[in-house]
Amino acid sequence: MDFEELMDFFAGLKMTIVAGVFLLIGILLMIFHIQVPLWLDPSWGAVVISGLPLVYLALVRLIKQKWVSSALLITMAMVASLLIGQVFAAGEVAWIMALGALLEDWTVERSKKGLKNLIDLSPQRARIVNEDNSEEIILVDDVKLNDTLRVLPGERIPVDGEIIEGNSSIDQSVMTGESLPIDKTIGDKVFCGTMNMYGAIDIRATSLGENSSLQKLIDLVKEADNKKAPTQRIADKWATWLVPVALIIAIAAWLITGNIERGVTVLVVFCPCALILATPTAIMAAIGQATKHGVLIKSGEALEKLGGLNTFAFDKTGTLTYGKLAVSDVMSFDFKYTSEDILLMAASAEKRSEHPIAKAIVENLENKSIDIEDPLDFKMIPGRGISAKNSYGDVLCGNDNYLKEENISFTDEVKAEIKSLRSVGKALVIVALDGKVVGLIGLSDIIREDSKDMVDALHKLDTETILLTGDHRQTGEYFAKQVGISKVYGDLLPEDKLKAIEKIKSSDKQVCMIGDGVNDAPALKTSDVSVAMGSIGSDVAIETADIALLGDDIGKIPYLKKLSNSTLFTIRFNIALSMCINAVAIVMSVIGWLNPVTGAIVHNAGSCLVVLNAALLYDRKFDEDIKDDENKVEIDNVQLNSSEEIIDDNLVHTHMHTHRYGEHTHSHEGVEILNEIKTDEGIKHSHRHIHPAKFKHSCDVYHGVN
Repeated sequence: MDFEELMDFFAGLKMTIVAGVFLLIGILLMIFHIQVPLWLDPSWGAVVISGLPLVYLALVRLIKQKWVSSALLITMAMVASLLIGQVFAAGEVAWIMALGALLEDWTVERSKKGLKNLIDLSPQRARIVNEDNSEEIILVDDVKLNDTLRVLPGERIPVDGEIIEGNSSIDQSVMTGESLPIDKTIGDKVFCGTMNMYGAIDIRATSLGENSSLQKLIDLVKEADNKKAPTQRIADKWATWLVPVALIIAIAAWLITGNIERGVTVLVVFCPCALILATPTAIMAAIGQATKHGVLIKSGEALEKLGGLNTFAFDKTGTLTYGKLAVSDVMSFDFKYTSEDILLMAASAEKRSEHPIAKAIVENLENKSIDIEDPLDFKMIPGRGISAKNSYGDVLCGNDNYLKEENISFTDEVKAEIKSLRSVGKALVIVALDGKVVGLIGLSDIIREDSKDMVDALHKLDTETILLTGDHRQTGEYFAKQVGISKVYGDLLPEDKLKAIEKIKSSDKQVCMIGDGVNDAPALKTSDVSVAMGSIGSDVAIETADIALLGDDIGKIPYLKKLSNSTLFTIRFNIALSMCINAVAIVMSVIGWLNPVTGAIVHNAGSCLVVLNAALLYDRKFDEDIKDDENKVEIDNVQLNSSEEIIDDNLVHTHMHTHRYGEHTHSHEGVEILNEIKTDEGIKHSHRHIHPAKFKHSCDVYHGVN
C-alpha cells in the first residue's frame, strides 16, 4: 500500500468512525475532568486518521493544482491548535471535514453500468452470405464494406446496412424510440443493434465499426458524460478569500491582544465545517424523502440544479404514453357487418401473428372474454400483412401497399378515413373480405392518465415543456396537443435529440430531459438534469439518468421540482446560519470569551444545527397532486378536484388502479371502464363510478381497493 492509498484508507468510512470514537473518548475525559498527559490525549487518533489525509489534500491542491481550497484553511487551524497544545480542537476540525467529504461523496456517486449495457447491445457475430449462397458465421470485426449479410427473425442486425432482398419489420426503438416495429423492404436502411422481428432479410454492409450508428450512440453517451465535471463544494469556491480573511483576523487578534491563543481560536471557529455540511446533509435528507415516494435520486448535483430549471423536455413513447398499442377506432364500410364483426374478422385472421398490432387486436377481444376462432391457411407477409380464412371468408389484414398489391381498390370514403386516422398519429389495419375493403381498425399508444395534469402543474411552476420524439412530427404534435405541450420536435434519431437539448441549452435555458429508452441516453446525459422511467425504462436510460421514477409515476415530476426548490432554500438557509454562527464566534474569540476548546465546541454546535435543520426536509410534506386550492370545492367536508362532481348526495369520480396477475380482482358491474391496457404487472385501467360523497376516500367499500 503506497502513501496515497493509505490516505484514501484513512479518509474512508471505517477509519472516520474510528476517529470519531477517539474524539468521543476525548470529550468524556474533559466532561469528567480526567487529566491525561498531552501525548496520551485520545484526540491524537482523530488528528492522525482524519488530519493526515486533510494535510495531504491541501498540499496537493495548493502545489500541484494551484488551488486554494477549504482544506488549506482547516489544515492551518489544525496545525495552529497543535502548536499551542490544543489536540482536541485540532482533531475536531479535521474529523468534521472528513465527515463532510464522506457525505458529499455519497450524494454525488454516479453509476457507470449503463454504458456497459449499451455496449452489450452490439452484436459480436454476423451471418455472411457467400457467392454460392452458403452461410458462414464470422466475427463482426471481420465484416467488410459491401459484404452481404443474412439476418434471421429474432436476430440483431450486426452492422448498418441496406436491404437487398426480403421484407421484414424492424424494431428500431433502440435508435429512434418508436413504439412500433417499422416495415422495411428492398432499398431501406437498417441500423446496427436493431432487432429483426419477422422475415429473413439480406443486407449490404454500408457502415462498420466506429462508423456504425450504435457505436456513434455509445460515443455520444461517453462524450456527454465527459462534459460533466464534478461540482466543487461551496466552501472550496469561497476558499480563495476565506483563507486570507481568516489569517488577517487571526493575526490581528494575536497582535492586538498579545495572546496567540485568541488567534488560534479565530482559525478554529473560522473553519467552514458547517458550510461544508450545509449542502450534503440537505441533499441526503431530500434524497431520503424522495426514496420514500418511489423516486431514486442518484446525483446530489442534479437535485440542486433541478430547482433552477426552466425547461422540461419529454420523450413520448413510454414516458408520456404507456408505449403499448390499444385499439382506438373500428370502422365498418359494409352495412352487413358491425364494428364487432370487423374486430372478430380481423382477430381471427391475426390470431397466429406475432406482430404487436395483431396482438393488440386479439387482446382487445380477449379482454372482453369473446371467443376467437382459429384461422385456416394463415400466411404472414413480413412488412405487409396477413391472409387467412375464417367463417367470414377470405380475409386480408394489412397496410394499403399490401392490399393494393392484391388488387384491392379503395373507395374515396376509405381513403378519407385512412388519412384522418394517420393525421392523429394512429397505426392502421385495413381489413378486406373476399376482395373488398370492409373495415378499418385504428390503434394508438395510450397517454398516461396523469400526463396532462403533470404538464399543467409544471406550467404553473413557470416552466416550459417540450416534446422530443422519434415518431413522425404529425404523430408527436397530436400527442403533444393532448397533454398541453406546445413545442414539438419529431423524426429524431439519438443524435438529433442530443442536438435539440444542446440547442435549448444554447439559448440560456437549463433543461431537464425525461425519457425511457436507449435512444434517449445521449440526450439524458447532455441535459442539465435527467429523469428516467424506472420500471419500464431501458437499463441504459436508468443508469444514465440522474433520477429514476421507480413506479413510472410521471406525476412525480412537479413534486421533484418542489422538493428541489425546498432543498435549495434549506441549503441557502444553512449557509446563512453557519456564517452567522461563525461571525459571532469570531467576535467572541477576539474578545477572549472562547478558547480553542470551547471554540471547537461552539463550532461543532453550529455544524449540528445545520445537520438538524437539513434533517427536517426528510419529513416535510409536499402536495404531490399539485392542485391549486382554487380548483377545489368543499361540499359537506368533501374536497373535490376538477375531475369530480357531486350529483345529489353521490360523488362521481374516476378511479385508477392495476389488477395484478394472479391476485384477487374486484367486479366492475355497472362501472364505465376507461383506458384499459395490459402491462407486465397486470391489467391497468381507470374507471368512472358513483358512490355517496362521504365515502370518497373509501373506494374499497364498493370496489375492493383504495
